[in-house]
Parts: sequence; structure tokens; C-alpha cells
Amino acid sequence: MGTATDLLDRTVYGVDQVDGLVGLTSGTARRWIDGYDRGGKTYPPVVREETTGDELVTWGEFLETRLLAEYRDAGVPMIHMRPAVSELRKRFQRRYPLAHASAFLDVDGKELVMSVQEEVRLEKALYLVVVRNNQLVLAPPTERFVQSTDFGNETRIAERLYPLPDDRLVMMDPRRQFGQPVVRSVPTAVIAEQVRAGDPIDMIVGLYELTRAQVESAIRYELIRGKPTLAAA
Repeated sequence: MGTATDLLDRTVYGVDQVDGLVGLTSGTARRWIDGYDRGGKTYPPVVREETTGDELVTWGEFLETRLLAEYRDAGVPMIHMRPAVSELRKRFQRRYPLAHASAFLDVDGKELVMSVQEEVRLEKALYLVVVRNNQLVLAPPTERFVQSTDFGNETRIAERLYPLPDDRLVMMDPRRQFGQPVVRSVPTAVIAEQVRAGDPIDMIVGLYELTRAQVESAIRYELIRGKPTLAAA
């Protein structure tokens, strides 16, 4: 059994796949993960420490991109998040600080996140942790990410992700089908292709020994996945 670091460093996707998996417009994930040039100016990556040109994305990089995607409608360019992510990397001494439960579920972790946000003067629209009723709580986008994630009891890293709100039938796990969205261990894309080919749901249920609810969740996910929303760079 691999360590937490091994799992987060496992390469699972091509960088261009990530847009479709987290609902971003084409090219957005690449800019966030590996940086970009525009108008003669170079913008460093938010997710990686530096630009590498690597087309492969690790599970840890994917998770952090997924969290950043929750802030897509904040109205603030995501590059503004970079100083906070960079500083959190140093303070937590972890390559993927946003993929660990300690940053979100531990009191001292939330306090550290808050102090970093304030020190780097992060725009409040991008805050990961906020004060409510004199208590530190997760900002709504961070809360959505945490609620869609399974953190390992021992590793405390995000080991599994559920891309549909309030639905734990569709999951993404780097140890199953190379991280592709699945119900149980059947890729949702395979189910959607059979539906497009005209196969009835009951036949798919029997073929893969799934429940009707699993098949319907897979179809719903694939329909939503095909409609990415706009995101600020």
C-alpha cells in the first residue's frame, strides 16, 4: 500500500483532460496548473511551484485545481490566489497543502490558513477560511470541496472525490480506472456511450451488475460534464 505522498504524486490525467473533469473552459486548467504567457507577460502557475511544461497532472494537482474551480465565479483572476498557495506550501511543508484535511478540518490548520490569507492580502472573494459568529469556518466554495471529498482516516489526504453535489454514486479515485469518473468501477463515459448507442438502462444495469440509480447518476454526470462554465484565468 502506497503512502499519502505516493498517491498525491500519482499521475492520472493529461492536462487538457482536467478542464472537462472539473467543468472549466478549454485551456483554463493548463493556465492554473502550469502558468501561461499573454501580451508579452509571463504568469506563473498557481498549482505548481514553477512552470514545468509537463503534460501529465498528478492527483494532488488535480485536487487543488478542483478546489480552485469552486472559485471560478469570484470575479478575481485566479493568479491572485498564487501567493496564498505558495505560502501555505511553505507553512504546512507539503507540496499539496490544499489536498490535506489539516488545512480545513483542524482548528490550528484553519488558523494558519487565515493568517496566511491576511498576510498576503488575498482578496476576500478568494478566502478559503472566513470568520462567522466569531468562529473560523470554511468559506462556501471550500466547504463544497470538502463535502465532495473523502479524506483518508490515516493519510488525511483527499483520496476520493465525488463530482456531483449530494450524490456519492459517481466517484473519482486514482486507484480506480486511472482516476476516471466511475460508478463502482465502471467508467461513466462507457455507460454514456452505451446510452447514446440506444441501449436501454435496464440492459446496462444487468450487464455491469449496477443499480438503476448508479446508471442514472452516471448519465446525469456525463450530461453535466459536457457543459463547462466560464472561469477567470
